[in-house]
Amino acid sequence: MTDPASAPTKRTPLYDLHVALGARIVPFAGYDMPVQYPTGILTEHQWTRTEAGLFDVSHMGQCFLIGADHETTARALETLIPADIVNLKPGQQRYSQFLTEDGGILDDIMVTRSALPEEDGTLMVVVNAGCKDQDFAHLAKHLPKTIKLILAPHRALLALQGPKAASVLARFAPDVATMPFMSALSTKIDGVPVHISRSGYSGEDGYEISIHEDKVRALAEKLLKESEVKPIGLGARDSLRLEAGLCLYGHELDLTTSPVEANIQWSIQKRRREDGGFPGYERIKRELTEGPKRKRVGIKPEGRAPAREGTEIHDDAGDKIGVVTSGGFGPTLNGPCAMGYVDTAHAALGTRVSLIVRGTPMPAEITAMPFVPNRFYRG
Repeated sequence: MTDPASAPTKRTPLYDLHVALGARIVPFAGYDMPVQYPTGILTEHQWTRTEAGLFDVSHMGQCFLIGADHETTARALETLIPADIVNLKPGQQRYSQFLTEDGGILDDIMVTRSALPEEDGTLMVVVNAGCKDQDFAHLAKHLPKTIKLILAPHRALLALQGPKAASVLARFAPDVATMPFMSALSTKIDGVPVHISRSGYSGEDGYEISIHEDKVRALAEKLLKESEVKPIGLGARDSLRLEAGLCLYGHELDLTTSPVEANIQWSIQKRRREDGGFPGYERIKRELTEGPKRKRVGIKPEGRAPAREGTEIHDDAGDKIGVVTSGGFGPTLNGPCAMGYVDTAHAALGTRVSLIVRGTPMPAEITAMPFVPNRFYRG
């Protein structure tokens, strides 16, 4: 058998463009991806906060579920995830998770109902790059034969994020200007079909653009010609999502963690909380009623030293109460910030804790998230 760690990395359709732009390439989720460009992560982060950053997220998985009508497709998908998909309106997007039978998270996903009347039974699903093979196998195994699963490896994905993203993209697709957050539409740019959602993982206003792989470089170069747009790598993508208090699969989310522990129970709508019908419902129902044993929290270290993933969290008595799952320096915050899990008894805002950095306790405080206010466009 081949060791996955030694398997050759793949490349997105924009790999050559990244190299031409001077990117430093690193392996990530099985792909050669740009971690930063010559200006550096700090500059890229701040550019996205003030202008518009262009991210290549083509490594993520895209697929379509097609049934006889919306309710048929939605109810089939609802047997695997806890979100209310039946009541998703045309052109609306929703965040959810594939769950295990005991309520752990296989992956977190985005689900979009097509806005086109002729695609009434179509749902688009976007999954994480490192999980896509298992996710697609999971769908193929559990969906009924009445639902057609169409994988879309031929589609690339761009994210345009930042306060000027809307004005830039509207120059080429005017109908995107008034889209509210978590909505989607199909349109054309220079005659090329694109699927655009107003979403992203930076905490800023922005869009994700799905387009055929043969057409993505021309679109990326067109956007990069605009004075407000610069290319952004994985480094700034991670610092942006950390400041925004957003989970990353394999860090805040994994097979042992429930949506309630992860503090993303807002993604489980009332009907699903009451009716269930998805994997792990008994655990989630219990945790919603009684509270989970641990919770994801924001952590603000004192001083300037960041606490990285794996850092132990201790209480005043010196006992371990949790662990950091993501941490680093927040450029917009101008200081360190972190996320992690602590015992629920220590999860209240303002609780004083110690972070064990290189064997030394560092004072910190449980704090609210996001660390930097989100600026999603609500309409």
